[in-house]
Amino acid sequence: MDDDDVISIASSGGEEEDRRAILDPVVRRVVDALGGFEDGVYRMGDEAVGCLRDLKKLWRLDDSDDERTVARIFWETRVLSNDLVHILLATAGKGLVEDKRAIACADLMTAMTWPIDMAEELKELDDARDKGTDYTELTFSHLNYKAALLKPGVMQALFGIILPPLSKPVKERSERDGQLVNVILHLVRNLAFIKDLPVNLHLSGDQAEYSSLQTKLIKAYSETNMLDLLLTIASNNDNDPLFNLFNTLVLEIFYLLFRGLKPSTLVIDQTKQPKQDLRRLLAAEDRRKRDAARYASSRHSQFGTTLTVQLNPKRKTRDAQDVPEESQGPASTRPLVLHRQAAISKESGDVLDIAKQNRWKKTNKVDELTREDNLSTEARMVLQGFAREFVESCFNPFLASLLRDIKSERPKITEKDHLRLLYTTKWLLEFFLVSRSRENAVDGPRKWSLGLVAEVTDRSWIVWVLRRMRGAMDDKPKMWTELQAGIECLTQLLLLIDTMSSSVISDSNLDEAARLLQQQLIYNGDVLDIALDSLRSFKEGTQSLAYLNASVYLAYALLRMLEKWGKQNSGAMYVRKKKASKKKKGKVHGTTENDGVPDVEEEVVDEDSTEEVIHETMFTFEAFEMKFAHSDVTRTLLAYLSRYKEFDSPELMTRVVNLMHRQAVKVKAEGLYFNVSTLQLFKTILDDQRSLPKERPYKDLVQLLTFILRKFFKALDEEPFLAMEALYPMNRGHWKQYSSWEPEQKSGRIREATEDNRNFTTEVQVKKGYSWSEQVGIAVAALIEDGKTELVEWVKDILVLVICHRKRLVEETDQKARDDDENVEDAPRQSIGPSKEAISKFTDYAIPYINDEHADAATKNPTLKLMFRLLGFTIEAEDAEELQWVVPAKVVPSMLQNGHDVVDQFLRNPIDLEGRKASELITKKTRRRRRRRSPTPNTDVELPDDEPKRRQAKNKREEKTYKSAQFIEDSDEECGDMEAFLEREKTLRERTAKAAEESGRIATMRATGTKKRRKKAKDSGSKRARTTSPAPGGDYYGELVVNVDSDDSGTASDDDPILRSLRSSRSPTPPLRSVPAPAPNLRPKPRLVQKKSSERRPFRISSDSDQEPLSRQPPAGSRSQPKRRLVLSDDEM
Repeated sequence: MDDDDVISIASSGGEEEDRRAILDPVVRRVVDALGGFEDGVYRMGDEAVGCLRDLKKLWRLDDSDDERTVARIFWETRVLSNDLVHILLATAGKGLVEDKRAIACADLMTAMTWPIDMAEELKELDDARDKGTDYTELTFSHLNYKAALLKPGVMQALFGIILPPLSKPVKERSERDGQLVNVILHLVRNLAFIKDLPVNLHLSGDQAEYSSLQTKLIKAYSETNMLDLLLTIASNNDNDPLFNLFNTLVLEIFYLLFRGLKPSTLVIDQTKQPKQDLRRLLAAEDRRKRDAARYASSRHSQFGTTLTVQLNPKRKTRDAQDVPEESQGPASTRPLVLHRQAAISKESGDVLDIAKQNRWKKTNKVDELTREDNLSTEARMVLQGFAREFVESCFNPFLASLLRDIKSERPKITEKDHLRLLYTTKWLLEFFLVSRSRENAVDGPRKWSLGLVAEVTDRSWIVWVLRRMRGAMDDKPKMWTELQAGIECLTQLLLLIDTMSSSVISDSNLDEAARLLQQQLIYNGDVLDIALDSLRSFKEGTQSLAYLNASVYLAYALLRMLEKWGKQNSGAMYVRKKKASKKKKGKVHGTTENDGVPDVEEEVVDEDSTEEVIHETMFTFEAFEMKFAHSDVTRTLLAYLSRYKEFDSPELMTRVVNLMHRQAVKVKAEGLYFNVSTLQLFKTILDDQRSLPKERPYKDLVQLLTFILRKFFKALDEEPFLAMEALYPMNRGHWKQYSSWEPEQKSGRIREATEDNRNFTTEVQVKKGYSWSEQVGIAVAALIEDGKTELVEWVKDILVLVICHRKRLVEETDQKARDDDENVEDAPRQSIGPSKEAISKFTDYAIPYINDEHADAATKNPTLKLMFRLLGFTIEAEDAEELQWVVPAKVVPSMLQNGHDVVDQFLRNPIDLEGRKASELITKKTRRRRRRRSPTPNTDVELPDDEPKRRQAKNKREEKTYKSAQFIEDSDEECGDMEAFLEREKTLRERTAKAAEESGRIATMRATGTKKRRKKAKDSGSKRARTTSPAPGGDYYGELVVNVDSDDSGTASDDDPILRSLRSSRSPTPPLRSVPAPAPNLRPKPRLVQKKSSERRPFRISSDSDQEPLSRQPPAGSRSQPKRRLVLSDDEM
């Protein structure tokens, strides 16, 4: 068959039925032409080589066929078992290892046994076209292919095909030789990938054979020296480039061979393993029978059991007296009949629960990394020897070559290779540590030296493991399987470091290396964060049970290592915390018309500029142990403890009891367990106390549960409201009020220093020039831009709740007044406000946080905090870890309703910002710097007892009088007689107006202008001192100008009637000489500032002015001498 014929067949297919109808006869004719049996001997056809090539071309047609029509036809014709195996045995099996027919058969076998990724195949299916697609037939065909290739002589023939290319020198190898090795190794991988059927006693003899194929495969690999070939490739990656080319493929084969059994079961003597398995199964069956017998009814007892249980007998008596009999519900009078003898001594509720059907729960996967292979003792012994040889000869070089290829980012490295490397390393490390612990080192030196696995203690390997784990944790969605492999690998690394530092080893170099590794792991900080995050992120149904076990084991091993390290090292240790600063958006140079003048000068940076900030914090074991006192960690530990009946080793119970003991006893966070579901679990365990194993960890568990229950009932006596709180989760620190935990006492100086810094960096404000409603609209638009629309809805809900609550108080309080007034209903509702009595009943409304998202947003989201402040909300304590916002009692319902309407309006119709983003109109609040007053000079002079009080009162009077000449500060205090003050102001205005009419000029204008100009003139003119007072925003309220020179030709004449009137009638102001002069040693030198013109800036001295300078053009021809002025800062005055 030519290539054109195959192409025409593929192109002529339309529907699936037509495609199969066309391809089926073609495939069958080619298969028939391969050969057949004659007198019990297989004879190949004359065109066997061409037929094998045609079959390969036909197989490639499935690349674009989701239904895999050709693969199904191949399975129906049984071409592999009836033809290909026999052709391979007739050629390579008889020494013709370079025969084209043998190589073509190996190529077809590799293609036909290629693994089927069911998850990816199902994703690619079309719902309409591939509705009836079924892969069961294809998976069963792979089992048949695996059984056919395990026939005697087949694996030996395949091994003979791969030897010639490997035996050639490196320079004599061709590209075809590498392709041939690649095909055979992939066939070895494919056979190891095919999973056996689970063991079932009800299967037929033919199908029962498919449950032990993995055992036969491992034995066949061992007999044909295929395992030795894999070890040779793994140990010579650096010496042979061909071997280095296939190191990832060899890694996958190791992963498939090792994942079928646990290292702990492979270390022990395999001849005793069947007896131990039988003993374990009998013990499990006996325990199951005892559990069933505890609740089973006895048929042969002397007396039968029939009990009647009456529900609520007291309620029935009361109802019978007050309610007619026919109106009583059936639930209050219906008795319950129990026929179990356990009801005599147990609670009736427990007996009723036995008969209840268990509700369906989402099942958890046992393990996504491993599978359970039914291996025989011979296969286990083969793998045991293979693992020992691998650790002794191949571990370090093979790991180094793989890590080198990963760092070089070779194209052969895939994402799954990272997972396989982590799991294989973890498996071999566990095998090494368990084997070393069982080794008897009394007679001589240890066989399992720590140098055999020295590669995993290298810094580059540890960094790579932590990077992969952090990437798996930060990825969306999270890669739980790879994270599980990393957690298990990291746990074994910690156990290895603990072994290096153990007292059994007397080598000082190993002890120093272990101490250095521990310090590096602690300083890095990633190990600490991963151990905590893995426990907190577990959710039933999302991760597997193996992930749960790995997370608990990592936390247990890490805390033990840190506790031991803390006792041996009393010095200070620091932890590195990385914080990536936010990306600063680049700003275009220049401003547009809409930009206006920025409030704060912004730095122009690149758009992609990021800066990684590293902070170092002191590490203490007590502080790190306190981090595990979290409700999420407790939830994970309880989920682990709830499977106590499935524990097959006391070590599993030891881990969870140790972690719970740290929470409840060492950290004093027993309140985390004060929950109804938790107490129910404890009750179940205590009820099963007699059936628990007799090992020490189970006894410790009972003591710990008893301790927690005593603490609970003691707290319940002190706080009866705990009975209600136990119905809800103890999250967000609610457990602290019911526990014996006490907060750390901080000094007042530290608290004062951190009071202003806490949560200040998140304070923002809207740029100037916008009204209150526009500021609210900008805040709403900013939240919507960030995708936080639910926070705006939450704000509306808060306003609605507070409005309804306070309106109800107003209606209840003012109802009597409304009834007395007949015209209240006719009057408009807006004009009626709440009475003083109703307002006095208002209390501060603490905003409740429904979930953690709302609590975090109210504490850390600057835009939401801005909206709260705009609506009049306040904070109870600024220095709290979690800010508690309240609606003050002084805010009346009308103000809240106004805020609600504005928020709702801008939520439905966003504010028009003329194409600008709302985030551009929000800036950070600039922090005002507090200045400390300079100490009073001559403090060493002894003063009389009443002298400090007199000086303090004098300073206050002088400061008040002096500052009134600069600006008037808003104050609620009464300053003197208000009537007299108003009378003086009225007289002042009348005189000013009269003087203006007589002179024909505006009263507040001088004869010359006051526009200030700067000029670098060196001539000295009149000097004057200016005192400025900065406003909070950086502007100045005004200036106080004091003439220093006696010759002032540029000033207005004293004959000016307006100024004379102002001087004679202005509010009394003390002279400037009454201002106390500052200490000479603290006064800086005055700086001289020259003016560019003679125009003076007058100062309004009326007491009700804002001291704003007014300007007027000077008359033509008037020119004054340039002046210099003396400028004094606020501190100098």
